[in-house]
Amino acid sequence: MIINNKELLLTEVSELLKQYSDSFSSKVYDEENNDCDPIMNIFNISPELKRENRQYWGRELGKFWERLVVAIFKNTRPDLFKPAQQFGRDEPFDLIVGNYAIDTKYRVGSGDSGTLKKFKQYGKMISDLGYEPVFLMVRDDNLPAAITAIHQGGWTVYTGEETLNFISDISGLNMHQFLESFNDLYFINRD
Repeated sequence: MIINNKELLLTEVSELLKQYSDSFSSKVYDEENNDCDPIMNIFNISPELKRENRQYWGRELGKFWERLVVAIFKNTRPDLFKPAQQFGRDEPFDLIVGNYAIDTKYRVGSGDSGTLKKFKQYGKMISDLGYEPVFLMVRDDNLPAAITAIHQGGWTVYTGEETLNFISDISGLNMHQFLESFNDLYFINRD
């Protein structure tokens, strides 16, 4: 291998390493989030348990949340409910309820450019189809960059309590009572 200017290469790589070393050294993590939410309560998932594998819990709780919201609206508002639609290989929303095309998320923690781009594109696509794009998120501690991209896409975003109220208003269920009725029945048992 021929290096045209070894000294310049070493200088550039050293500067790059220094920049990242300084960045890593100065990184301060926010205090751990110890908040519980209604979905965690159903399964008795503690914040400590969730921290054991954040990616796993985020994915699984997200899929549960999606299926729960679909089941609620399919059974309480069959007159307004339509299932998700595919557009090529994309599925820009999880369900339709009346004029709302709804995407459900447990939490939005990804800020990668592809994900943010899809949030923007999907919102416009949904609006062009004649629906109002709505995000229903369980958690309030979502990544700000993702929320910004979602808003830029024209989505209406509900998080935490707002999400439960949105579902209650349309479904007629008192979401707090409904979810709490399952507490103590489906605790995780690892014995």
